[in-house]
Amino acid sequence: MKRLHPPGWPRPKGYANGISAKGRLIFTAGVVGWNENEQFEATSLTAQFKQVLENIVAILAEDDAGPEHIVRMTCYVTDKQTYLAEAAQIGWAWKEVLGKNYPAMALVEVSRLVEDAAVIEIEATAVVPEE
Repeated sequence: MKRLHPPGWPRPKGYANGISAKGRLIFTAGVVGWNENEQFEATSLTAQFKQVLENIVAILAEDDAGPEHIVRMTCYVTDKQTYLAEAAQIGWAWKEVLGKNYPAMALVEVSRLVEDAAVIEIEATAVVPEE
């Protein structure tokens, strides 16, 4: 995997401008912050964000992949201001679950998600290097 960073650009915080990778592709559906029984244990954005990341890691593990293989994420949040206000706590949750892997990312504010209790949904793409 190679991070793509054009010369002279400021270093992105918490994501990569682009990533180049070769290997087996894994795509997740939109993943929300519920537990394995499809129950939401938390209402806060930070807590749901952490649960979403844990859910994505569990999905990747089903095909012998881990957080280090994530190359792209699209995050949908229902409140951008809450995301900005909780950015530091979200960063801690990120590091706890994904470590120092920072994929290419997009964050989009949406009016609602299909699951009424969800305040965040994330789609992830992983690339597992060919051996």
